[in-house]
Amino acid sequence: MNGIVIIDKPAGITSHGVVSRMRKIFGTRRVGHSGTLDPMATGVLPVFVGRATRACEFALCDEKAYIARFRLGVVTDTQDITGTVIEERPVSVSQEQVFDVCRSFCGEILQTPPMYSALKVDGVALYKLAREGKTVEREARKIIIHSINPSYVGDDEYEIEVSCSKGTYIRTLIYDIGEKLGCGASMTALRRTKSGIFTIDRAKTIEETEAEPTLLPVDFMFSEYSSVTIDAKGEKKCRNGAPVPGNAEDGVIYRVYSENGEFLMLARGDKSGALVTVKSFFEVQG
Repeated sequence: MNGIVIIDKPAGITSHGVVSRMRKIFGTRRVGHSGTLDPMATGVLPVFVGRATRACEFALCDEKAYIARFRLGVVTDTQDITGTVIEERPVSVSQEQVFDVCRSFCGEILQTPPMYSALKVDGVALYKLAREGKTVEREARKIIIHSINPSYVGDDEYEIEVSCSKGTYIRTLIYDIGEKLGCGASMTALRRTKSGIFTIDRAKTIEETEAEPTLLPVDFMFSEYSSVTIDAKGEKKCRNGAPVPGNAEDGVIYRVYSENGEFLMLARGDKSGALVTVKSFFEVQG
């Protein structure tokens, strides 16, 4: 089986744990995901099965959207409530101050990845170093917060809806909001509602997927590109990794199909009008 399933990840399971369940459901080891979610987080987790795993790299670049909650006055070592409380501070800020500070993070900003993350330094994941009580220098990275809409929940707890670029750590965003307010903050809940074109309204639970193991075709995620159908001669060139002559526009990306409707590849037009393989998705014959 080849294709994509959008899983609504439950809390308490790792993204890798979801992949393990999908391997059993679809009966193949060839399963991957894009955009890791922490165990406490829920929501959109795109899972790729079979030949569709070749599309994972494209999904990693997608923009994301989240709904997160946080509590003021509490700072933990993991920047969320699953960690150890290392500081408690009095809260003396108004709702309007919180809203203003949240909105001040919109735009291109620098963010330092947290120690409790899967990023690696010299081949070792940061969270492993953190568990050993070690802290290492992390280079701040540019991210973009496209929008952030705050609301008050109650008892020093707030909610934010965030649209952001890839690589954004929402718990670090919340930590930074707390530091700017002066009272500290820790994330109490996180739900991803969108990852590129994959949205929560199309997501299925693990149990729903187990009951009805259906997949979206891999070309679903490339629907923004124009489609081209090539003849048998062109298909043979495609399957051999050779450019396919045609009238493609230079630099334009296309979805390429065979005459029988099989999605063959994602291709880019070159100066000669030929279609040059970006990534192939056809089943290898042999």
